[in-house]
Amino acid sequence: MKNIPNHIAIIPDGNRRWAKKHGIMAWRGVEEGAKRFEETAEFLFGHNVSYVTFWAGSEDNLTKRSRIEVRFLVSLLHNWLLKMAALDTFVKNKIKFRVIGRWDTILAKDKKTAALKKLIRGLEKKTEHFHGKNLTLLFGYDSRQEMMEAIEKIKNGGAKKVDERAVREALRTGILPPVDLVIRTGGEPHWSAGFMMWHAANAQLYFTRTLWPDFKKKETEAAVEDFSKRERRFGK
Repeated sequence: MKNIPNHIAIIPDGNRRWAKKHGIMAWRGVEEGAKRFEETAEFLFGHNVSYVTFWAGSEDNLTKRSRIEVRFLVSLLHNWLLKMAALDTFVKNKIKFRVIGRWDTILAKDKKTAALKKLIRGLEKKTEHFHGKNLTLLFGYDSRQEMMEAIEKIKNGGAKKVDERAVREALRTGILPPVDLVIRTGGEPHWSAGFMMWHAANAQLYFTRTLWPDFKKKETEAAVEDFSKRERRFGK
C-alpha cells in the first residue's frame, strides 16, 4: 500500500457490548479487547506507521464506572505492561512507549496506582531514546480537560504571543504529531470528549461496526487500505 498514515489514533469501542453479546461478564470483554492492542500495534508498525495511539480509558471511564471495573482495568494494564517489561518487548522492537492522561491523579487513592505509575515511568525512561515506532496510551484522558489545562498553562506562563505552536506545546499530547487517521470501532460513529481535538483537526475518519474485541488483522488492514485510497486536500 502507498500513502501510509504517519499517525493513527484508535478509539477502541465495544468491549462491554461484545461481552453482553457473548453472554459473559463485562470485564471479560475488556480482557479480550486488551489483546487487540498488541496485535494491532504490531501490524501497524510492520506497515511503516510511525505513531500508534490508543485511547485506553477516558476520565469518565475512571470516575463513572464501578470501582470493581476500574480496578480490573488498572490491574489489566499493569499486568500487560509487566509482561512487556519482562519480555523486553518495547526495547527489542525499539518502540518508544508513553502513557498520557490524568489517571494517576484521578486514582491517586488507589493502592495499585503507585505500582502502575512506577512501572510506566520505568518503561518510558527505558524507551525514550527510540524514535521510529511510537506507542502511546491515553489513560484518564479527556481532550476538553487537556485544552483547559493548556489555556491555564499559557495564561500563567505570561506568554506574549499565543499562536498554534504555543498551544501545541502546552498540550499533554503536544509531543505527538498531527493525527492522519482516527479509527473508531463499535458501530456508533460519534466523537467522545473532543478526542484529540487539536491533533485530529485534519484527520481522516474511519468508522466500523466491528466491536473492538473482533477488530483483528483483516479489519486493521482494511482501515489502512481505505485511508491509502483517499485524497487529502487540506482545504485546497
